[in-house]
Amino acid sequence: MGDYIVVLEAPIIVKDVESVEEAIEAAVNKVMTALEKEKLDFVRVELGYSKCPVCGAHFESAFVVGNIGLVGIYLTLKVFNAQSLEHAERIAKAVVGKALKKVPLKLFEIRELHDGREENNGIEAGENETNA
Repeated sequence: MGDYIVVLEAPIIVKDVESVEEAIEAAVNKVMTALEKEKLDFVRVELGYSKCPVCGAHFESAFVVGNIGLVGIYLTLKVFNAQSLEHAERIAKAVVGKALKKVPLKLFEIRELHDGREENNGIEAGENETNA
């Protein structure tokens, strides 16, 4: 049994926004409200970042077209007593999925904790294509 830090990535759609900043604020508020309703205040919510395929620079994962915004959000939580990396991923998706129904959750990163401290040999997105 191990303890893990799991980072999930979620695409959040928001309507009636004029700018990227407004879309980000609306998406974060939408996610925070949903998590608070399920008493999941231990889940950390952060704006996602994407990598430019041309230059390699990172930029905020937020896009607005026609007053509709798509925002990438990272959701980070600790999972305790999981049997494996895959089990920790399934637990995290089940916990967050209760609050964010109908939002596809994808594993972004997972790191094992040893004595409450992170270990650097975790799995990042692309290394493990498990969809639980």
